[in-house]
Amino acid sequence: MTTYIDLPCLALDSPRWSELEHAYGKAANIPALLRQLADLPSADGEDEPWFTLWSALAHQDDVYLASFAAVPHVVRALASDPARAGAVYFHFPAWVEICRQRRKVTVPADLRTAYAAALAALPALVAKASTRAWDDDMLACALAAIAAVKGFTEVAAAVLELDSEVAGEFMDWFEQR
Repeated sequence: MTTYIDLPCLALDSPRWSELEHAYGKAANIPALLRQLADLPSADGEDEPWFTLWSALAHQDDVYLASFAAVPHVVRALASDPARAGAVYFHFPAWVEICRQRRKVTVPADLRTAYAAALAALPALVAKASTRAWDDDMLACALAAIAAVKGFTEVAAAVLELDSEVAGEFMDWFEQR
């Protein structure tokens, strides 16, 4: 089922991308990568264009001004078919927000409305994605997205580390303490 969410986004042909920075310099290469997300391939973060997006926009727990411009495009792609989207479509915006909160980075005024609208859309998209079977990765990314959006930064980061085995170990530790 295709969904459309009219998120405000920095136009992919905007000259602003050449002014924004990412881990390796100017973000002029990011729009071409974001265009590839429109096909919504079920992919993980090791596949392209995700590998390059992660490396440039969420490098070693840092986020950049281009990260905030990219998140609305990722969420817009996710909104096109949340039941088919890979977990990385939830993971990426959650991680950008986790890093933003941890580093206390302010979103630039010209990107703030689009970024906030994209984050606000995530909980409803998690609900729409719940119509399909989830694996540990999808569960962790969906829960982390909700926690990050609601300001629970450390819970969101912790959830990203959980899978069934780690959760079981945590519960064993918790019950014995």
